[in-house]
Amino acid sequence: MIGREAGGPGRRASPPCYHRRIMTGITLEGVSKRFGSTAAAAGVSLGIDSGELFFLLGPSGCGKTTLLRILAGFVEADAGRIAFEGQDVTHLAPEKRRTGMVFQNYALWPHMTVFDNVAFGLKVRRVSGKERQERVMAALRAARMQEYARRMPNQLSGGQQQRVALARALVVEPRVLLLDEPLSNLDARLRSQMRGEIRRLCRESGITTVYVTHDQAEALSMADRVAVMREGRIVQVGRPRDVYQRPENRFVADFLGETNFISAEVKGAEEGHLILHAPMGDVLARGLREDTPRSGNLTCSIRPEAWRFDAAGRDPARNAWTGRLVESIYQGESSRHRIELAGDVVIHALEINPRERRPGEAVRVSVDPADVVVLAD
Repeated sequence: MIGREAGGPGRRASPPCYHRRIMTGITLEGVSKRFGSTAAAAGVSLGIDSGELFFLLGPSGCGKTTLLRILAGFVEADAGRIAFEGQDVTHLAPEKRRTGMVFQNYALWPHMTVFDNVAFGLKVRRVSGKERQERVMAALRAARMQEYARRMPNQLSGGQQQRVALARALVVEPRVLLLDEPLSNLDARLRSQMRGEIRRLCRESGITTVYVTHDQAEALSMADRVAVMREGRIVQVGRPRDVYQRPENRFVADFLGETNFISAEVKGAEEGHLILHAPMGDVLARGLREDTPRSGNLTCSIRPEAWRFDAAGRDPARNAWTGRLVESIYQGESSRHRIELAGDVVIHALEINPRERRPGEAVRVSVDPADVVVLAD
């Protein structure tokens, strides 16, 4: 717990209220917004739990930033309803919604010190000098920037500037924290470090947080839940593990990482398995959804890391095939292989702690039926 200074050295007061668990949830009901002929939000309905770190993930132009700005009140929805903890804020002015916003370009005042940047929102709210001092320093400690309070923004690294922007958003004790691609201007090493810092701050503060990004790694490594967006609509919501391992459609499977799409025809079902006929032979799939087709043609998705390499000559087994190694790229702890199976099916497979393999040799691969994902479209 992080406390505020009160009086002289050695005295501790109760922590600022932005550090408590604040029970705030977000509800969107049929939220729509059009810009000309483009639907930036097309009837979005969504519930975000109290204290949740929730990600809006999707490609450029999918509507995720527009939706974030609608939550902030910077953009007015054409239709629909928005509520924070049951309070309708649909037509409430931005300054009355009690949201904290962190932009991708930090938006720090260049002529103000770190302390004054963080204190600015409290000064506008007429928070008294002593309380303002305590709350600013508490926010800087939470962001691990207390030692830089008297520096100017141009004396800080990109990661340090982003910490200041986070402290400035937290210090006003928002009900909801909104993050608009906050790490996009940082290099890869700093992005990795800041992911952990942002998750730590959100967990410690307990503030309901909505984070917009197009970076799959950020969403998968940080989020409690993810909403994948496409053309103004939410196409899947779930935990990072669920949306990655059990994508509901081809778009989600493809957007969240490399995968192998294999066309197949349903032959039948047995004991909770779907039996598919694919060009390289029969495929078993397990873990089916209610909307999984039980007949006709469909597409299944198998991630490269789901393939297992078996010694040639083993007894035939279900979901096991022998193919020819076309290409192998050694990466140290792993190798990426391109393998041609029967029926001109070429798959991409990832082998951990790989043995040495040469193009042209025969390889035997298998996959667990639970890792064969039958897609809805």
